[in-house]
Amino acid sequence: MSPLPRPWRVMRLRERAADYAFALRHEARALLRRTDPHVYRRSAAAAAVLLLPGVFETWRFMEPLAARLAVDGHPVHVVSALGINRRRVLDGAERAARYLEEQDLTGVVLVAHSKGGLIGKTLMLADGGARVAGMVAVATPWEGSVYARLFPPGSAVRHFSPRDPHIVALGRARGVNDRIIAVAPAWDPHIPGTGALPGARRTVRLKGSGHFRVLDDADLVEAVRTAVTELGDEGSFPRVDGA
Repeated sequence: MSPLPRPWRVMRLRERAADYAFALRHEARALLRRTDPHVYRRSAAAAAVLLLPGVFETWRFMEPLAARLAVDGHPVHVVSALGINRRRVLDGAERAARYLEEQDLTGVVLVAHSKGGLIGKTLMLADGGARVAGMVAVATPWEGSVYARLFPPGSAVRHFSPRDPHIVALGRARGVNDRIIAVAPAWDPHIPGTGALPGARRTVRLKGSGHFRVLDDADLVEAVRTAVTELGDEGSFPRVDGA
């Protein structure tokens, strides 16, 4: 493949820089926010939502989405035990499953960002998946990222290697893909080729770019709201799919 023309390379560098700047601003906002997450659980007019953030993100990184979904009548739940979400995907899925069991939640719609989508799919394939109606996954590295090899072994990001056994296994397990709506940016600087999930209910491709910045995209908010409503309406009797 021939390299991108110089104007495109410059534009991509700017978009990458803007993406990091957005992430830093939101991380700072997350540290300063002290909103009790229970305020987003007051409504019970629609399906319950469980937020699953990405690596090195707390649930507060997705707080603007939580606020919007709560206004729509969805009680929004968070798994505080995930912390900054740097543990392995399987560990995150187990923590999320315990939360659903402790809260006795069923017909839940998962709303995930990046690594959160891998955690969500792992959960859906396990016993706890019986409590999940479906998932909306934003910018998820379904097949890992080639950039993961640039990080040292054992790091939280190295687990996204396309050769990681869990990544490979998740890619082969397609029994729950038809309950997943994937939402992807036009271009993701961190996960080349991200977005499309084989067998997914559908993939929504946004006009905006950025792995993090896309969370502030008005089209993203509307896509998530529409998908959550769709999956929630069908979640009264969630089924268990095989791997």
